[in-house]
Amino acid sequence: MRRAVALTGLVVALTLVALWLGGGLAGIERWATDQQRAVQNAMAGALRALRSGQPGAVASLLGLCFAYGVAHAVGPGHGKVIIGSYGFGAQVPLARLAGLSVASSLAQAGTAIALVWGGITILDLGRQTLTDLSEVAMVQASTVLVASVGLWLAWRGLSMLRAQARADRHHHHHHGDACGCGHAHGPTPQQVAQTRSLRDGVLVVAGIALRPCTGALFLLILTWRMGIFGMGILGTLAMGLGTAVVTVAVACLAVWARRGSFALLPEHGPWAGAARWLPGTLQLGAGVLIAAISVAVLLPWL
Repeated sequence: MRRAVALTGLVVALTLVALWLGGGLAGIERWATDQQRAVQNAMAGALRALRSGQPGAVASLLGLCFAYGVAHAVGPGHGKVIIGSYGFGAQVPLARLAGLSVASSLAQAGTAIALVWGGITILDLGRQTLTDLSEVAMVQASTVLVASVGLWLAWRGLSMLRAQARADRHHHHHHGDACGCGHAHGPTPQQVAQTRSLRDGVLVVAGIALRPCTGALFLLILTWRMGIFGMGILGTLAMGLGTAVVTVAVACLAVWARRGSFALLPEHGPWAGAARWLPGTLQLGAGVLIAAISVAVLLPWL
């Protein structure tokens, strides 16, 4: 039963990826874009109500911001690709991956707040300049960082495969097929996978955070001009929590699909030993996928 449940996760994930690559999710993406536009207009009305002192305006604004964050995350975006690929390729517990998802979304909100506050108070930048900075320079920087995450994962995956190959050679040459000495013959692929986990987390969070949401910039600039920047900050954090709802769901699906990929392998027979090679293979493949997508995004600017 557990094997069937794990395989279902892999099937669901592969189906969604195939639909995304084939353009089958274009309708959902258009819906998400339309919802963002509608919620953005509603936010402007909620801000006017807030400024005029209407009761319930604060709760209305924060609810709209949360909804905007969910709609923004449902649409096309790099955060889901990073979290999904990292969760599928790397040996990371679900709780930690979910924590990274929430931290990344809130850090993305923090970047928007810092960009608007610093851009207006320190650099005296206008709305269009701030938007251009976010949509061009910071997108490029974020994409380069995301590509580095992919290359780092690919290198880790390759290191795991090399460690497994060394362990197998040592095992067969010195101990035979039925070694029971209990000694560790060099680092295992699992030990290689668990090293530098803090660096992984920092790269994942930074890669997502460097690309702030344009809706958050719109809200922050508008509230700055209205003299209620504090509400803009609260609304931006609510957007981050809305985004986190979707990215945590992607994290759960990624871990589910990873377990499904292991369930594909037989527990007994000549192919049972292939499970030792799967962690490194998955991490190498996920890293190459992230790097390839990042390069495709950067090509128009090259």
